[in-house]
Amino acid sequence: MKNLKNNLKNKIDNCYLLEGEDYYLYEKAFNMIKKAVNLQLDDFNLQIFDDDNFSLQQVLDSCEVLPMGSDFRIVVLKNISKISEKDKKCIENYVNNCVKSTILIIFDYFNKFLNFKNATFISCKRFDKLTASSVILNEFKKRNKKISQEAIDTLLEYCDGYLTRIMNEIDKLCFYNLDEQLVTKKIVDQMVTKDDDYVVFELTEALGKKNNDLALKILSSIVKEQGVLGMITNHFRRLFFISISGLENKELAELLSVKEYAIKKQREQLLNFSKIQLKKIYSLLEEIDFKIKNGEMLQETALYYLVISILYI
Repeated sequence: MKNLKNNLKNKIDNCYLLEGEDYYLYEKAFNMIKKAVNLQLDDFNLQIFDDDNFSLQQVLDSCEVLPMGSDFRIVVLKNISKISEKDKKCIENYVNNCVKSTILIIFDYFNKFLNFKNATFISCKRFDKLTASSVILNEFKKRNKKISQEAIDTLLEYCDGYLTRIMNEIDKLCFYNLDEQLVTKKIVDQMVTKDDDYVVFELTEALGKKNNDLALKILSSIVKEQGVLGMITNHFRRLFFISISGLENKELAELLSVKEYAIKKQREQLLNFSKIQLKKIYSLLEEIDFKIKNGEMLQETALYYLVISILYI
């Protein structure tokens, strides 16, 4: 992604494969390619296929159409979640002998085209903290605003590093006080809602460090939200599997059907828990699940029971 702009100046490839978890980067890469080929007459020269209208034959037919009033035509496969191996092979065969005036762009959020040959790969994974911070600073500069480093760090944490969400929050932060040029951590705290995954991560950190007051404070803020127990349960189950597995982050992410970034972040939390503790927590989760399904415990009661039990494991 970082090198795409320079690469496009030197060469336009006929197939680009975009993979990763930050959707803002998909749109950014697409717009960069579109600008580089100077696409004209979008209604004729741009066709997008998703789950609603995907058809292998229609995709191939569209790729064969010559552009009108433009040097190139763009065909987009946008986050196809269901595709057969046979269809993937047919698309790959097309790429090996493609129409030179057609640019095929594959948005592969669901990782259906892994190891796709003869495509130019573009990583749309979340940026590292330094790069993401630079992007945020630049966005504030465009709006004639400033933001403190502490506020940037907080914004990244609350949005779990996703520029997709951060971009929406930036507009809100910039319009919060038009008379004040600097956006501070206090303003971010007031205006930005923490990502659910971040809240669960924050709760797990507090539990691991036996910070009783903070753990209960976080729990009280989310205890009535739908699906919280499931998120906490999944988080601890993944922690347990990570602790007993010798697999690399990428392999674990594929096995557990989560993003590699999530595994990386959770592996950091293993410092706060022993394998014995995680095994006991895993057993506790099974006990709570059984009691809920048998009507012996309500969700809110289960959450408090779970958190207080973990604090004393």
